[in-house]
Amino acid sequence: MKFFFQLFLICLLLSGLQQPVFAANYIEVTATGNRLLKLAVVPPQPMGSVIRPDLANETAEVHNFDLNMSGLVTVERRDAPLLTNGLALTPIDFIPWLSAGYDLLIRGEYELRGEELTLEFRLYDVLAKKMVTSKRFLGREKDLRRYAHTFSDEVVRALTGENGAFTSKIVYVSSQPGNKELFMMDWDGHNPQQLTKNRSINLSPDISPDGREIIFTSYKRGNPDLYKRAISSTVEVPVSSRRGLNITGAWSPDGKKIALALSKDGNTEIYTVAKDGSAPSRLTVSRSANVSPAWHPDGSRIVFVSDRLGKPQLFSMDTNGGSVGRFGNGSGYTVNPSWSPKGDKLAFARMVGGFQIFVANADGTGVVQLTSEGNNERPRWSPDGRLIIFSSRRGGQEALYVMRSDGSGQTKVSRTKGVNQHPVWTPRGP
Repeated sequence: MKFFFQLFLICLLLSGLQQPVFAANYIEVTATGNRLLKLAVVPPQPMGSVIRPDLANETAEVHNFDLNMSGLVTVERRDAPLLTNGLALTPIDFIPWLSAGYDLLIRGEYELRGEELTLEFRLYDVLAKKMVTSKRFLGREKDLRRYAHTFSDEVVRALTGENGAFTSKIVYVSSQPGNKELFMMDWDGHNPQQLTKNRSINLSPDISPDGREIIFTSYKRGNPDLYKRAISSTVEVPVSSRRGLNITGAWSPDGKKIALALSKDGNTEIYTVAKDGSAPSRLTVSRSANVSPAWHPDGSRIVFVSDRLGKPQLFSMDTNGGSVGRFGNGSGYTVNPSWSPKGDKLAFARMVGGFQIFVANADGTGVVQLTSEGNNERPRWSPDGRLIIFSSRRGGQEALYVMRSDGSGQTKVSRTKGVNQHPVWTPRGP
Protein backbone atom coordinates (compact mmCIF):
# COMPACT_ATOMS: atom_id res chain seq x y z
CA MET A 1 0.00 0.00 0.00
CA LYS A 2 2.88 2.35 0.72
CA PHE A 3 3.98 1.94 -2.88
CA PHE A 4 0.59 3.16 -4.06
CA PHE A 5 0.70 6.20 -1.79
CA GLN A 6 4.18 7.05 -3.01
CA LEU A 7 2.76 6.74 -6.51
CA PHE A 8 0.00 9.12 -5.44
CA LEU A 9 2.65 11.60 -4.26
CA ILE A 10 4.37 11.45 -7.62
CA CYS A 11 1.04 12.03 -9.34
CA LEU A 12 0.34 14.92 -6.95
CA LEU A 13 3.61 16.53 -7.90
CA LEU A 14 3.56 15.79 -11.58
CA SER A 15 -0.16 15.98 -12.38
CA GLY A 16 0.55 19.43 -13.73
CA LEU A 17 2.81 18.24 -16.46
CA GLN A 18 -0.14 18.25 -18.56
CA GLN A 19 -17.97 54.56 5.80
CA PRO A 20 -17.51 52.18 8.48
CA VAL A 21 -20.35 50.18 9.97
CA PHE A 22 -19.53 48.60 13.30
CA ALA A 23 -20.49 45.16 14.54
CA ALA A 24 -23.05 46.52 17.02
CA ASN A 25 -25.00 48.18 14.20
CA TYR A 26 -25.34 45.44 11.62
CA ILE A 27 -28.65 44.49 9.97
CA GLU A 28 -30.51 41.25 10.64
CA VAL A 29 -29.95 39.26 7.44
CA THR A 30 -33.10 37.18 7.43
CA ALA A 31 -36.56 38.59 6.96
CA THR A 32 -39.99 37.39 8.03
CA GLY A 33 -40.48 33.69 7.37
CA ASN A 34 -36.73 33.08 7.55
CA ARG A 35 -36.29 34.21 3.93
CA LEU A 36 -33.17 35.97 2.73
CA LEU A 37 -33.36 39.73 2.36
CA LYS A 38 -33.99 40.92 -1.17
CA LEU A 39 -31.51 43.44 -2.57
CA ALA A 40 -31.95 45.62 -5.67
CA VAL A 41 -28.78 46.80 -7.44
CA VAL A 42 -29.14 49.81 -9.73
CA PRO A 43 -26.18 50.58 -12.05
CA PRO A 44 -24.57 53.88 -11.00
CA GLN A 45 -25.62 56.97 -12.95
CA PRO A 46 -23.29 59.46 -14.66
CA MET A 47 -22.65 62.79 -12.97
CA GLY A 48 -20.47 64.41 -15.61
CA SER A 49 -20.50 64.85 -19.36
CA VAL A 50 -18.97 61.42 -20.00
CA ILE A 51 -21.59 58.67 -20.15
CA ARG A 52 -20.23 55.12 -19.99
CA PRO A 53 -23.02 52.55 -19.59
CA ASP A 54 -20.40 49.77 -19.84
CA LEU A 55 -18.74 50.95 -16.61
CA ALA A 56 -22.07 51.25 -14.81
CA ASN A 57 -23.10 47.79 -15.95
CA GLU A 58 -19.79 46.31 -14.87
CA THR A 59 -20.10 47.56 -11.29
CA ALA A 60 -23.66 46.21 -11.12
CA GLU A 61 -22.44 42.83 -12.37
CA VAL A 62 -19.71 42.77 -9.68
CA HIS A 63 -22.20 43.54 -6.91
CA ASN A 64 -24.66 41.01 -8.28
CA PHE A 65 -22.11 38.18 -8.37
CA ASP A 66 -20.40 39.03 -5.08
CA LEU A 67 -23.50 39.45 -3.00
CA ASN A 68 -25.44 36.54 -4.47
CA MET A 69 -22.45 34.31 -3.66
CA SER A 70 -22.33 35.66 -0.10
CA GLY A 71 -25.45 33.66 0.73
CA LEU A 72 -26.76 36.59 2.77
CA VAL A 73 -29.19 38.12 0.28
CA THR A 74 -30.86 37.48 -3.05
CA VAL A 75 -29.77 40.10 -5.54
CA GLU A 76 -31.52 41.47 -8.62
CA ARG A 77 -30.27 44.12 -11.00
CA ARG A 78 -32.89 46.82 -11.57
CA ASP A 79 -32.94 49.92 -13.74
CA ALA A 80 -34.38 53.11 -12.27
CA PRO A 81 -34.96 56.77 -13.26
CA LEU A 82 -31.99 59.07 -12.84
CA LEU A 83 -31.72 61.05 -9.64
CA THR A 84 -31.90 64.62 -10.97
CA ASN A 85 -29.53 66.15 -8.43
CA GLY A 86 -27.44 63.09 -7.69
CA LEU A 87 -27.24 60.93 -4.59
CA ALA A 88 -26.38 63.71 -2.18
CA LEU A 89 -29.30 66.05 -2.94
CA THR A 90 -32.11 63.84 -4.24
CA PRO A 91 -34.26 62.04 -1.65
CA ILE A 92 -34.80 58.37 -2.42
CA ASP A 93 -38.43 57.42 -3.10
CA PHE A 94 -38.67 54.11 -1.25
CA ILE A 95 -42.32 53.38 -2.11
CA PRO A 96 -41.66 51.66 -5.49
CA TRP A 97 -38.95 49.49 -3.91
CA LEU A 98 -41.22 48.55 -1.01
CA SER A 99 -44.01 47.71 -3.42
CA ALA A 100 -41.67 45.47 -5.41
CA GLY A 101 -40.73 43.56 -2.25
CA TYR A 102 -37.17 44.77 -1.80
CA ASP A 103 -35.55 45.10 1.61
CA LEU A 104 -32.29 46.72 0.52
CA LEU A 105 -31.17 48.97 -2.32
CA ILE A 106 -27.77 49.91 -3.80
CA ARG A 107 -27.53 53.10 -5.82
CA GLY A 108 -24.44 54.90 -7.05
CA GLU A 109 -22.96 57.52 -9.34
CA TYR A 110 -19.75 57.96 -11.28
CA GLU A 111 -17.77 60.69 -13.00
CA LEU A 112 -14.99 60.05 -15.49
CA ARG A 113 -12.48 62.73 -16.50
CA GLY A 114 -9.90 61.20 -18.79
CA GLU A 115 -8.57 58.22 -16.84
CA GLU A 116 -9.60 59.72 -13.48
CA LEU A 117 -12.63 58.06 -11.91
CA THR A 118 -14.87 59.19 -9.06
CA LEU A 119 -17.28 56.52 -7.87
CA GLU A 120 -19.78 56.51 -5.01
CA PHE A 121 -22.11 53.77 -3.74
CA ARG A 122 -24.82 53.86 -1.09
CA LEU A 123 -26.70 51.03 0.61
CA TYR A 124 -30.25 51.81 1.75
CA ASP A 125 -32.52 49.99 4.16
CA VAL A 126 -35.82 50.17 2.25
CA LEU A 127 -37.97 49.12 5.20
CA ALA A 128 -36.45 51.72 7.54
CA LYS A 129 -36.24 54.27 4.69
CA LYS A 130 -32.69 55.28 5.48
CA MET A 131 -29.12 55.00 4.22
CA VAL A 132 -27.10 52.31 5.96
CA THR A 133 -23.60 52.94 4.63
CA SER A 134 -21.75 54.59 1.75
CA LYS A 135 -18.30 54.73 0.21
CA ARG A 136 -16.71 57.21 -2.20
CA PHE A 137 -13.68 56.26 -4.31
CA LEU A 138 -11.19 58.46 -6.15
CA GLY A 139 -8.86 56.71 -8.58
CA ARG A 140 -8.55 55.60 -12.15
CA GLU A 141 -10.77 53.71 -14.54
CA LYS A 142 -8.68 50.54 -14.12
CA ASP A 143 -9.66 50.49 -10.42
CA LEU A 144 -13.38 50.16 -11.15
CA ARG A 145 -13.78 46.46 -10.32
CA ARG A 146 -11.67 46.74 -7.17
CA TYR A 147 -13.85 49.60 -5.94
CA ALA A 148 -17.00 47.61 -6.67
CA HIS A 149 -15.62 44.58 -4.78
CA THR A 150 -14.71 46.88 -1.88
CA PHE A 151 -18.27 48.10 -1.60
CA SER A 152 -19.52 44.52 -1.73
CA ASP A 153 -17.29 43.89 1.30
CA GLU A 154 -18.86 46.92 2.96
CA VAL A 155 -22.36 45.56 2.34
CA VAL A 156 -21.41 42.26 4.00
CA ARG A 157 -20.05 44.25 6.93
CA ALA A 158 -23.29 46.22 7.18
CA LEU A 159 -25.27 42.97 7.21
CA THR A 160 -23.11 40.92 9.57
CA GLY A 161 -20.66 43.16 11.40
CA GLU A 162 -17.76 41.38 9.66
CA ASN A 163 -16.09 42.55 6.46
CA GLY A 164 -16.41 40.42 3.35
CA ALA A 165 -13.55 38.89 1.37
CA PHE A 166 -14.35 40.02 -2.17
CA THR A 167 -11.22 42.18 -2.45
CA SER A 168 -8.99 39.17 -1.78
CA LYS A 169 -7.33 37.33 -4.65
CA ILE A 170 -6.58 33.76 -5.68
CA VAL A 171 -3.08 32.47 -6.33
CA TYR A 172 -3.12 29.28 -8.38
CA VAL A 173 -1.23 27.11 -10.85
CA SER A 174 -2.01 27.24 -14.57
CA SER A 175 -0.61 25.42 -17.59
CA GLN A 176 -1.62 28.22 -19.96
CA PRO A 177 2.02 29.20 -20.74
CA GLY A 178 2.81 25.59 -21.72
CA ASN A 179 4.19 24.61 -18.32
CA LYS A 180 3.02 24.98 -14.72
CA GLU A 181 3.37 28.60 -13.59
CA LEU A 182 1.86 30.56 -10.70
CA PHE A 183 -0.89 33.03 -11.54
CA MET A 184 -3.00 35.43 -9.49
CA MET A 185 -6.55 36.57 -10.23
CA ASP A 186 -9.43 38.38 -8.57
CA TRP A 187 -11.60 36.00 -6.55
CA ASP A 188 -14.18 35.98 -9.37
CA GLY A 189 -11.59 35.07 -12.04
CA HIS A 190 -11.09 38.51 -13.56
CA ASN A 191 -7.71 40.18 -14.08
CA PRO A 192 -5.48 37.07 -14.19
CA GLN A 193 -1.76 37.80 -14.18
CA GLN A 194 1.21 35.48 -14.42
CA LEU A 195 3.58 35.57 -11.44
CA THR A 196 6.33 33.02 -12.14
CA LYS A 197 8.06 32.70 -15.50
CA ASN A 198 10.72 30.08 -14.78
CA ARG A 199 9.45 27.67 -17.48
CA SER A 200 9.32 24.78 -15.05
CA ILE A 201 6.81 22.97 -12.83
CA ASN A 202 5.55 25.11 -9.94
CA LEU A 203 3.09 23.62 -7.44
CA SER A 204 1.29 24.01 -4.09
CA PRO A 205 1.45 27.75 -3.39
CA ASP A 206 0.65 29.11 0.05
CA ILE A 207 0.32 32.75 1.12
CA SER A 208 1.90 34.29 4.22
CA PRO A 209 -0.56 35.60 6.83
CA ASP A 210 0.30 39.22 5.95
CA GLY A 211 -0.42 38.51 2.28
CA ARG A 212 2.99 39.65 1.09
CA GLU A 213 4.85 36.41 0.31
CA ILE A 214 4.21 33.14 -1.48
CA ILE A 215 5.91 29.80 -0.86
CA PHE A 216 5.71 27.09 -3.51
CA THR A 217 7.48 23.98 -4.74
CA SER A 218 9.35 24.31 -8.02
CA TYR A 219 11.38 21.97 -10.23
CA LYS A 220 13.30 24.91 -11.73
CA ARG A 221 16.62 23.28 -10.71
CA GLY A 222 15.50 19.72 -11.33
CA ASN A 223 14.60 18.78 -7.75
CA PRO A 224 11.26 19.60 -6.07
CA ASP A 225 12.52 22.44 -3.85
CA LEU A 226 10.60 24.98 -1.77
CA TYR A 227 10.91 28.62 -2.81
CA LYS A 228 9.66 31.94 -1.47
CA ARG A 229 8.94 35.19 -3.27
CA ALA A 230 7.18 38.45 -2.56
CA ILE A 231 3.98 38.91 -4.54
CA SER A 232 5.33 42.29 -5.68
CA SER A 233 8.71 40.82 -6.75
CA THR A 234 10.04 38.38 -9.33
CA VAL A 235 12.93 37.16 -7.15
CA GLU A 236 12.49 33.51 -6.12
CA VAL A 237 14.50 32.64 -3.01
CA PRO A 238 15.22 28.98 -2.03
CA VAL A 239 13.78 28.09 1.37
CA SER A 240 14.42 24.34 1.41
CA SER A 241 16.45 22.52 -1.22
CA ARG A 242 17.28 19.43 0.77
CA ARG A 243 17.80 16.08 -0.92
CA GLY A 244 14.56 14.58 -2.17
CA LEU A 245 11.10 16.10 -1.79
CA ASN A 246 10.53 19.59 -0.37
CA ILE A 247 6.78 19.82 -0.84
CA THR A 248 3.36 20.97 0.47
CA GLY A 249 4.70 23.98 2.37
CA ALA A 250 2.29 25.80 4.72
CA TRP A 251 2.81 29.05 6.64
CA SER A 252 2.17 29.04 10.38
CA PRO A 253 -0.57 31.45 11.51
CA ASP A 254 1.99 33.88 12.97
CA GLY A 255 4.12 33.78 9.80
CA LYS A 256 7.26 32.76 11.70
CA LYS A 257 7.46 29.13 10.57
CA ILE A 258 6.72 26.91 7.61
CA ALA A 259 5.56 23.32 7.87
CA LEU A 260 6.44 21.08 4.93
CA ALA A 261 7.09 17.50 3.89
CA LEU A 262 10.71 16.42 3.39
CA SER A 263 12.01 13.05 2.19
CA LYS A 264 15.65 13.62 3.11
CA ASP A 265 15.32 10.83 5.71
CA GLY A 266 14.21 8.26 3.15
CA ASN A 267 10.46 8.35 3.70
CA THR A 268 8.43 11.56 3.66
CA GLU A 269 8.08 13.28 7.04
CA ILE A 270 6.55 16.53 8.31
CA TYR A 271 9.02 19.17 9.45
CA THR A 272 8.86 22.80 10.48
CA VAL A 273 11.51 25.31 9.46
CA ALA A 274 11.99 29.00 10.12
CA LYS A 275 10.62 31.18 7.34
CA ASP A 276 14.13 31.43 5.88
CA GLY A 277 14.44 27.62 5.85
CA SER A 278 16.74 27.30 8.86
CA ALA A 279 16.20 25.42 12.14
CA PRO A 280 14.50 22.29 10.79
CA SER A 281 12.48 20.36 13.37
CA ARG A 282 11.08 16.93 12.59
CA LEU A 283 7.51 16.38 13.80
CA THR A 284 6.51 12.95 12.48
CA VAL A 285 8.43 9.72 13.05
CA SER A 286 7.05 6.79 11.09
CA ARG A 287 7.84 4.46 8.24
CA SER A 288 4.95 5.92 6.28
CA ALA A 289 4.60 8.88 3.93
CA ASN A 290 3.41 12.08 5.66
CA VAL A 291 2.47 15.17 3.65
CA SER A 292 0.15 18.21 3.39
CA PRO A 293 0.41 19.84 6.84
CA ALA A 294 -2.40 22.29 7.66
CA TRP A 295 -2.01 24.58 10.70
CA HIS A 296 -5.03 25.22 12.89
CA PRO A 297 -5.66 29.02 12.91
CA ASP A 298 -4.81 29.28 16.60
CA GLY A 299 -1.44 27.59 15.95
CA SER A 300 -2.08 24.80 18.45
CA ARG A 301 -2.05 21.78 16.14
CA ILE A 302 -1.47 20.51 12.63
CA VAL A 303 -3.60 18.15 10.56
CA PHE A 304 -1.71 16.18 7.92
CA VAL A 305 -2.06 13.24 5.52
CA SER A 306 -0.44 9.88 6.29
CA ASP A 307 -0.76 6.31 4.98
CA ARG A 308 0.40 4.80 8.28
CA LEU A 309 -2.84 2.79 8.55
CA GLY A 310 -2.65 1.49 4.99
CA LYS A 311 -4.18 4.29 2.92
CA PRO A 312 -3.95 8.09 3.02
CA GLN A 313 -6.02 9.47 5.91
CA LEU A 314 -6.02 12.57 8.07
CA PHE A 315 -4.12 12.75 11.35
CA SER A 316 -3.77 15.49 13.94
CA MET A 317 -0.81 16.37 16.15
CA ASP A 318 0.50 19.13 18.37
CA THR A 319 2.86 21.55 16.66
CA ASN A 320 5.79 19.87 18.43
CA GLY A 321 4.79 16.49 16.98
CA GLY A 322 3.13 15.12 20.12
CA SER A 323 -0.38 13.75 20.72
CA VAL A 324 -0.72 12.19 17.27
CA GLY A 325 -4.14 10.76 16.52
CA ARG A 326 -6.43 10.04 13.61
CA PHE A 327 -8.74 12.89 12.65
CA GLY A 328 -12.35 11.69 12.70
CA ASN A 329 -13.29 8.15 11.81
CA GLY A 330 -10.65 8.01 9.06
CA SER A 331 -12.84 6.22 6.56
CA GLY A 332 -11.84 6.57 2.94
CA TYR A 333 -8.82 7.74 0.98
CA THR A 334 -8.53 11.34 2.26
CA VAL A 335 -6.20 14.21 1.27
CA ASN A 336 -5.91 18.04 1.05
CA PRO A 337 -6.90 19.22 4.56
CA SER A 338 -7.74 22.93 4.94
CA TRP A 339 -8.91 24.70 8.12
CA SER A 340 -11.63 27.34 8.07
CA PRO A 341 -10.47 30.79 9.27
CA LYS A 342 -12.19 30.36 12.65
CA GLY A 343 -10.88 26.82 13.05
CA ASP A 344 -14.33 25.34 13.58
CA LYS A 345 -14.39 23.36 10.31
CA LEU A 346 -11.95 21.33 8.24
CA ALA A 347 -12.39 20.86 4.50
CA PHE A 348 -10.75 17.97 2.66
CA ALA A 349 -10.98 15.78 -0.43
CA ARG A 350 -12.06 12.15 -0.07
CA MET A 351 -12.19 9.46 -2.72
CA VAL A 352 -15.74 8.21 -3.29
CA GLY A 353 -15.39 6.98 -6.85
CA GLY A 354 -13.54 10.16 -7.75
CA PHE A 355 -12.42 12.79 -5.26
CA GLN A 356 -15.14 14.93 -3.68
CA ILE A 357 -14.99 17.83 -1.22
CA PHE A 358 -16.16 17.27 2.36
CA VAL A 359 -16.24 19.35 5.53
CA ALA A 360 -16.19 18.21 9.16
CA ASN A 361 -16.32 19.83 12.56
CA ALA A 362 -13.01 20.56 14.29
CA ASP A 363 -13.29 17.33 16.28
CA GLY A 364 -13.87 15.24 13.15
CA THR A 365 -17.61 14.78 13.64
CA GLY A 366 -20.42 15.99 11.40
CA VAL A 367 -18.87 15.05 8.06
CA VAL A 368 -20.82 16.52 5.12
CA GLN A 369 -20.17 15.97 1.41
CA LEU A 370 -20.32 19.24 -0.56
CA THR A 371 -19.59 18.18 -4.16
CA SER A 372 -20.80 15.28 -6.24
CA GLU A 373 -20.09 16.23 -9.87
CA GLY A 374 -16.75 15.43 -11.51
CA ASN A 375 -13.45 15.07 -9.67
CA ASN A 376 -12.83 17.75 -7.01
CA GLU A 377 -9.71 18.47 -4.98
CA ARG A 378 -7.70 21.02 -2.96
CA PRO A 379 -10.38 23.05 -1.16
CA ARG A 380 -9.31 26.36 0.40
CA TRP A 381 -11.45 28.75 2.46
CA SER A 382 -12.03 32.44 1.81
CA PRO A 383 -10.72 34.77 4.55
CA ASP A 384 -14.24 35.25 5.94
CA GLY A 385 -15.07 31.53 5.78
CA ARG A 386 -18.16 32.04 3.61
CA LEU A 387 -16.72 30.53 0.43
CA ILE A 388 -14.52 27.62 -0.63
CA ILE A 389 -12.45 27.53 -3.80
CA PHE A 390 -11.39 24.18 -5.24
CA SER A 391 -10.15 22.57 -8.43
CA SER A 392 -12.57 20.44 -10.41
CA ARG A 393 -12.56 18.37 -13.56
CA ARG A 394 -16.10 18.35 -14.92
CA GLY A 395 -16.16 17.00 -18.44
CA GLY A 396 -13.10 18.96 -19.56
CA GLN A 397 -9.82 20.32 -18.28
CA GLU A 398 -9.33 20.98 -14.61
CA ALA A 399 -10.63 24.43 -13.62
CA LEU A 400 -11.22 26.47 -10.47
CA TYR A 401 -14.67 26.67 -8.90
CA VAL A 402 -16.07 28.52 -5.91
CA MET A 403 -18.99 27.53 -3.73
CA ARG A 404 -20.61 28.69 -0.52
CA SER A 405 -19.40 26.88 2.58
CA ASP A 406 -22.52 24.71 2.54
CA GLY A 407 -21.75 23.50 -1.00
CA SER A 408 -24.34 25.61 -2.78
CA GLY A 409 -23.68 27.96 -5.70
CA GLN A 410 -20.84 25.97 -7.33
CA THR A 411 -19.52 28.25 -10.08
CA LYS A 412 -16.51 28.11 -12.39
CA VAL A 413 -14.32 31.20 -11.98
CA SER A 414 -10.96 30.51 -13.66
CA ARG A 415 -10.57 32.12 -17.08
CA THR A 416 -7.01 31.20 -18.04
CA LYS A 417 -6.62 28.43 -20.59
CA GLY A 418 -5.23 25.00 -19.89
CA VAL A 419 -5.26 23.19 -16.54
CA ASN A 420 -5.93 25.41 -13.50
CA GLN A 421 -5.40 23.95 -10.02
CA HIS A 422 -3.78 24.37 -6.58
CA PRO A 423 -5.78 27.50 -5.58
CA VAL A 424 -5.12 29.44 -2.39
CA TRP A 425 -6.88 32.56 -1.12
CA THR A 426 -4.91 35.66 -0.16
CA PRO A 427 -5.89 37.57 2.98
CA ARG A 428 -8.47 40.34 2.61
CA GLY A 429 -7.47 43.24 0.41
CA PRO A 430 -7.03 46.81 1.70
